[in-house]
Amino acid sequence: MSTEIGAVLTEDKEGTDQDSSAAMTMEDYLHFEEEAFKTPNHGDIVDGIVVRVDPDEVLVDIGAKAEGVISSKELGLRGEMDSAGLEPGDQIKVYVLQPENEEGNVVLSLRRARAETTWLVAAEKQIDGTVIDADVREQNKGGLIVNILGLRGFLPSSQVARAYAGSLESLVGKRIPVKILEVNRKRNRLIVSQKAAEDEDRARKREELFSRLQTGTTVRGTVSGITSYGAFVDIGGADGLIHISELSWDRVSKVTDVLQLGEEVTVKVIKLDPEQTRISLSLRQLQQDPWERLVQSMPVGSIVEGQVTKTKKYGAFLQIMPGIEGLLHISELSWDHVERTEDVLKVGETVQVKVIGIDTARRRISLSLKQLSAPPANLVGVRSDRAHEYPTEDEE
Repeated sequence: MSTEIGAVLTEDKEGTDQDSSAAMTMEDYLHFEEEAFKTPNHGDIVDGIVVRVDPDEVLVDIGAKAEGVISSKELGLRGEMDSAGLEPGDQIKVYVLQPENEEGNVVLSLRRARAETTWLVAAEKQIDGTVIDADVREQNKGGLIVNILGLRGFLPSSQVARAYAGSLESLVGKRIPVKILEVNRKRNRLIVSQKAAEDEDRARKREELFSRLQTGTTVRGTVSGITSYGAFVDIGGADGLIHISELSWDRVSKVTDVLQLGEEVTVKVIKLDPEQTRISLSLRQLQQDPWERLVQSMPVGSIVEGQVTKTKKYGAFLQIMPGIEGLLHISELSWDHVERTEDVLKVGETVQVKVIGIDTARRRISLSLKQLSAPPANLVGVRSDRAHEYPTEDEE
């Protein structure tokens, strides 16, 4: 050994004349030897090369003074007690359980190395915000137990996707996308969220949706929410709002008279606001405009049947066809003077009236009850322009 060392030193000394920085002193050599054969410590994760695979153990060269030994129970993860497919020459990472056993070998664990490495991967996934799959194993009091990256994780009930908030048991046995919220190796704590993964997926789909949607587009969707002012429809990545006024050409008192939660509908996009991520939808604009039918079927002079929907001091409104209301002005109720509309008509009453005016631009129709009969002799030739006057905002 001394001869070999001397040869190395002599060679290095000769090389000093050419490049002093390349020389290796005795101190450098001894340090190199110490590093190459230093004894590993408990908890170290080191690189090794498989030397031999036996039925009950695997010998691994980790560069220490003695070979490392992996027992069969330390080979695989839970439930994997075989040789993990190892062959001589394989390069692996191993966890040091014991620096030296009774035989002088280093006791190693492939299972623990994989687990520790997986915890590091989990921490990276948390930092990156990556969405990954988890297998739901069981339900407990506070949420769900999941297997993620081979580790045991916890999905709190508050972090379950909204669609499953009331039925956690339905997720058991399923594979679901999640994001990692917390990684604490010391406490073996791994918290995940299905809701966060869902939100990210919806944000991506929303962005894609806005990039391809245009005003006037017809889309299919599912009613996802109902309020007093309209219905929200999930159109694949974002919810759009159908305002109650856009549900039908008819007057709608309650949204549930037209739509139900979970119902599939075809709607028209009437407004897009990418900055506020708002989408306005319409159901009625996919239906025929009743004013088109009106012009064709009820010209001025027609006698029609209408139902009184409301009475005002200036007259009554009558629905003469679905989605169309006309004004029967108080001056057109009778040839006689009428003090109060309610003296002649009641809400819900059905009467025949005459169409005396149509304003398609302003969507207004004027009706008359008195013109169904001839005027008294003393009123022949007298006309009233009040019949065509709709109320002002103050009068309404």
